[in-house]
Amino acid sequence: MTDALRLPGDPSELHLRISYADELLDTPHADALERWDVTVLHGQGVHDDSRCPAVPGECITPLCPAYARDGIKVGSMTFFRVHVDRGQNAYWALEEETEELYEIAQAVLDPDTGNFNESANEMLEYAGSGLLVMDRVTLDEDWRGHGLGAPLALEAILRLMPGCRAIACSPGVTDLTGARLRDQAEWERVTAKITRGWEELGFRRHQETVYLLSPASEVLEAQRDVLRRRLAELSASWRAAQAGAS
Repeated sequence: MTDALRLPGDPSELHLRISYADELLDTPHADALERWDVTVLHGQGVHDDSRCPAVPGECITPLCPAYARDGIKVGSMTFFRVHVDRGQNAYWALEEETEELYEIAQAVLDPDTGNFNESANEMLEYAGSGLLVMDRVTLDEDWRGHGLGAPLALEAILRLMPGCRAIACSPGVTDLTGARLRDQAEWERVTAKITRGWEELGFRRHQETVYLLSPASEVLEAQRDVLRRRLAELSASWRAAQAGAS
């Protein structure tokens, strides 16, 4: 069982800020590809003591640059909404973006039409036309290992998936700065754990490392309830641990 005492804060105070920066570029590439950034925040009206430039006891909190009105950033996610029916051929739009997105394009899209390829069509229901790619999900190291990535990502997916026929991801470790992940066995263990988390949401292997999920899947709503209960239980454990430690 997760050691709730090791969490740096109450997980029930985590929340998301979802944003899309429209650069007003009238280009085929911009029409085909939208990048959505999700910030994972903890608390509201929080003072980050580690960033405070004032002498202890002399800080005017509301005016302090370390005062985070919306909360302290503890993670981030990146999604791409891909429009296969407008702008540039979506296959090549993904190829121009990053190598990871190109790998997803190769597994899911037809290079000639930019639409879903035959193997993806066989796997997906006909609901919506777009493709939502979950590109990166990252939490600060103190928040990792507690099963928080899946519930946070699910909340973002449910808000970004309307109009999409599929959600795609390629499970893996995105932050290799930790020394322990330089060990191959540990890297494989963490990657397998991440993959299990996405499989819980209903993602299924499509080709090699690319996984697909249909927004029409009943697993999504069912898992939302399960993961919200799990988050509430983790919060209760954290509070109990804090009370016991004081």
